[in-house]
Amino acid sequence: MAFENKRARSLRIAYIGGGSRGWAWGFMKDLAMDGDMEGEVRLYDIDQEAAKRNEIIGGRISAHPNALSRWSYNTASSLKNALTGADFVVISILPGTFKEMRCDVHEPEKFGIYQSVGDSTGPGGLMRALRTIPMFVEIAEAVKAFCPEAWVINYTNPMSLCINTLYEIFPGIKAFGCCHEVFGTQKLLCSMLADQCGIEGAGREQIKTNVLGINHFTWFDKASFEGIDLFPIYHEFSEKYYNTGFTKDKDDNWMNSSFNSSHRVKLDLFRRYGLIAAAGDRHLAEFMPPWYLKDPETAQSWKFGLTTVDWREKDLEEKLDRSRRLAKGEEEIELSGSGEEGHLLIKALLGLGDMISNVNIPNLGQIPNLPLGAVVETNALFRYDYIAPVFAGEMPDNVLALTMPHVINQKNILKAAINCDPSLAFSAFMNDPLVKLLPEEGKALFKSMIEGTAAFLPDKWKRHI
Repeated sequence: MAFENKRARSLRIAYIGGGSRGWAWGFMKDLAMDGDMEGEVRLYDIDQEAAKRNEIIGGRISAHPNALSRWSYNTASSLKNALTGADFVVISILPGTFKEMRCDVHEPEKFGIYQSVGDSTGPGGLMRALRTIPMFVEIAEAVKAFCPEAWVINYTNPMSLCINTLYEIFPGIKAFGCCHEVFGTQKLLCSMLADQCGIEGAGREQIKTNVLGINHFTWFDKASFEGIDLFPIYHEFSEKYYNTGFTKDKDDNWMNSSFNSSHRVKLDLFRRYGLIAAAGDRHLAEFMPPWYLKDPETAQSWKFGLTTVDWREKDLEEKLDRSRRLAKGEEEIELSGSGEEGHLLIKALLGLGDMISNVNIPNLGQIPNLPLGAVVETNALFRYDYIAPVFAGEMPDNVLALTMPHVINQKNILKAAINCDPSLAFSAFMNDPLVKLLPEEGKALFKSMIEGTAAFLPDKWKRHI
């Protein structure tokens, strides 16, 4: 990498999961729209055809007349080829296929357990972790071997366990996880300002928050806008919209998408615990007892959707069709920002301007009453080749009581996955707050789900299946 007039040239980025139809396209556009960096992106994916298609799409994005920088996109045939000499590594992979995800999400429904996402916690999140962790072991070992000084940016779920695995295998790794759930809550606070105070046009970057928690179960204990404390306003907001929920367009458009909600879970958690829950309702609901996920009707009453695997398969078909059109030039490229901050954090780490953002990294004391080394989500200062976590302070006892069991469970899941220990994995399974089953019922569901994900488990698991 070289610098010229405060511009980074010859940057080398390895993209693991380079056939991605979502994150990768957004990242490519963000790079093209930023005039401060140029270089090469190496696309590695077990689906080589998808990576080669993205190579063409990336080239089209880079050649767009409105692009401010030029990037070359090249498909890498191996992790070694992708990583050797890389300055940055981006990871956004799908661990397994929709067949395994279908088992993650829908097999527990036979036992009365419903999940709105199934990728971070709950029985589905645990199974996804068991097949994801071995992949991240391989990635960590490869980074250590081929680009030990590279910064590693992860977007894959389960976020906390992915980051935990990278540091467990390569303690010297420079890795962090990015998640946009906090951004969504900041946008909600902007809408609240318009609704409650008549303040129109506020941007989420103007909402200053103190972030503390774990990924997808994150909280604000402070939030302000231009010197205005937002907590009293949020209290009024929660009272006003607790029963009906809130959408920006004042309608029930939460019903039209598997990802939307009317924020009723957030508002309920604020009334119960006094902090602003800073993730989407679909994620928050899964970290709690089945108050919001007793059954589909209960979820509907709380005005959030259950993301089915049928929906995901249909969405993938549409994205595959679009990727073919984009690669063949049958659809025009629209150059617009993704709203993510990955490219901005890269710039900060290159020394092109300090930045503060929420990030998932090991706890160095930024949340003093959570275990050291546990992966937590707080704000952090990004500057040249360095991340400094911002001291978030202790979690209040009532929220700590909700969070600590998940931190302990994540530790046990990581240990169970690395050691291929089904007994420990089952203990973590039964300790999850969504799993309200008798031991024999739990054993039956656990066995069925392990069998459903067996194709992606290490050989050592085979003797236990």
